Amino acid sequence: MVATAATSSFFPVPSPSADAKSAKIGSGSTSLGGIKSKSASSGGLQVKANAQAPPKINGSTVEFTTPMENVKKEDDMPSPPPRTFINQLPDWSMLLAAITTIFLAAEKQWMMLDWKPRRPDMLIDPFGLGRIVQDGLVFRQNFSIRSYEIGADRTASIETLMNHLQETALNHVKTAGLLGDGFGSTPEMSKRNLIWVVTRMQVLVDRYPTWGDVVQVDTWVSASGKNGMRRDWLVRDTKTGETLTRASSVWVMMNKLTRRLSKIPEEVKGEIEPYFLNSDPVVDEDSRKLPKLDDNTADYVRKGLTPRWSDLDINQHVNNVKYIGWILESAPLAILESHELSSITLEYRRECGKDSVLQSLTAVSGIDVGNLGNAGEIECQHLLRLEEGAEIVRGRTEWRPKYTSNFGIMGQIPAESA
Repeated sequence: MVATAATSSFFPVPSPSADAKSAKIGSGSTSLGGIKSKSASSGGLQVKANAQAPPKINGSTVEFTTPMENVKKEDDMPSPPPRTFINQLPDWSMLLAAITTIFLAAEKQWMMLDWKPRRPDMLIDPFGLGRIVQDGLVFRQNFSIRSYEIGADRTASIETLMNHLQETALNHVKTAGLLGDGFGSTPEMSKRNLIWVVTRMQVLVDRYPTWGDVVQVDTWVSASGKNGMRRDWLVRDTKTGETLTRASSVWVMMNKLTRRLSKIPEEVKGEIEPYFLNSDPVVDEDSRKLPKLDDNTADYVRKGLTPRWSDLDINQHVNNVKYIGWILESAPLAILESHELSSITLEYRRECGKDSVLQSLTAVSGIDVGNLGNAGEIECQHLLRLEEGAEIVRGRTEWRPKYTSNFGIMGQIPAESA
C-alpha cells in the first residue's frame, strides 16, 4: 500500500478508457524498472516499464514537476561551455557601441571647433575670440551685428558701437596676460587698489553697420602725458574694408578705495609700456571748450534718471556707455527722427553710483528744432548732472541728415549714391 500510494501521488492514474495499455487493474504483479513484484492484494497497478521511483536527497523525497516522458536524458542535454576568463567579461559588443558613440560625438565637436568659412563673406572669427596682431601691439576682434543691437533706423545703435569698443579694450588686456582682478586692471594695479577711469572720449561714425554685418575692431594703447594712457580704436567692415568708426580716449588711474586720482606707479609702467604703440591719435582732438549748461541755457531737460543694478560695472559705478544713453534722453525727438549721430565728444568729470538721481540737459545750437525739413548738420551741447547740481559728464554731439534709400528705409547710404 505504501508503494502504491507514493506512485499514484506522483503519476496521475489515467482512466481505463483513456489508456488501457498503460495500466491494468486486477493483475497480480507490478513491474517497476523491469523488476516484477507481487502485490499484497489481488488487485495491483501496472505502470510503464521505464518508470522510476522519486529520488531522495538527504532523506527527503524530491518530486518532479513534469512527466518523466517529457524529461530528456542527461546524456542528451548540451553541456555548458567551460568557464573561462573571456566568457565572464561583459558583452563586448555593447562596450564597442558605447566607445563608438563617444568617438563620433567628440569628432563632431572637434569639427565645429575647426570650422572654416565656405564663403569669403562669412565670419572669419566665428567665436569672436580676437587675436594680437602687428608685433603684439594691436588687438583685433570681429563682431557680428545682432538683431537686438539695431534700432529704429535698422542700424546698430551708438551704444552697440561703444560696447564693442569697451569689450575689445578689456580683451586686449586679457589676451596680453595683464588682466588682474579688476575691470581692466593689471596685477600691479590690483595690488595697489588702482583702476582705470576714462576722462575724455571722441567718437566719429562714418557709417553705421546693420543687422548681419561683421565688423572688425582694432585697438591699441599709447602714452598720454605723464600719468595718462590713450586708447584708440578703428572699426572696419570685414567684407569691404571700409572704415566705419574711429575713436580715441584718454584714461587715468583712480584708487578704488579713496575714489581719488592717482599717479601711475613705476611698477605699473613697467607692465604697460612694452605694449605702447608710438602713433598719433586716430581722431584729431577737438580742442573746443565744452560749455556748462544750466536750466537757463538748456533747451531740453530730462529729470529723474536713476541707474539700475545692471548699469553698474564690477567697480560699483555706472558704466561709461550708459552715460551716452542718458545724454540722448534729453535730445529732441525731431532730431532723432530726421538726423543721425555722426560724432560725439565726452568729458567725464565725476562717477555715478547706484543711488544717484540725475538730470540730462541739451541745448541745440542755432537752429529751429520745429523746422528741420531742410536742416543740414546740427550741433548740440549736453550736460549730465546729479540732482543737486554736481556735473557728471559734459558733451557735444553732431548730427547729419538721414537719407532715404530706394526701398524707403531711413538710413545712411554712400554719398555717391545719394
